[in-house]
Amino acid sequence: MKFNTAVSSSRRKSRKAHFGAPSSERRRIMSARLDKSLRTKYNVKTVPLRKDDEVRVVRGTHKSEAGKVICCYRKHLVIHIERLTTDKLNGQQVPIPIDPSNVVITKLKMDNNNRRQIIERRNTAPTVAKGKYTDADTDMKDVD
Repeated sequence: MKFNTAVSSSRRKSRKAHFGAPSSERRRIMSARLDKSLRTKYNVKTVPLRKDDEVRVVRGTHKSEAGKVICCYRKHLVIHIERLTTDKLNGQQVPIPIDPSNVVITKLKMDNNNRRQIIERRNTAPTVAKGKYTDADTDMKDVD
């Protein structure tokens, strides 16, 4: 059942939007889940991947491999992990592409303030009086 009439449910249009997305949207598509310890620390489930994050593969043939992200290849919507390589016939080593949905972030790179601000903005923990009125604010005692 279709809930939003502004969004097409056509498979053709959905695939075109996904694979033809601009780089700014591909960044959001290339998000990965946080490890349980990081999820409880930051109260955020997913974060867009970046270059020096440490990840662990949880799906596929390379399950339980861990390493640092060496490249976020937005054009192909994949990431390359530090020691995950394969040999070509001429002996050259090439990185194995991994889909970001198949990894879990175990350590975030927090070198700049932008990422900290993003995590604070996406924090899902209930905050006290986050734009809410209390009973004291809505009392009718001061009305004529």
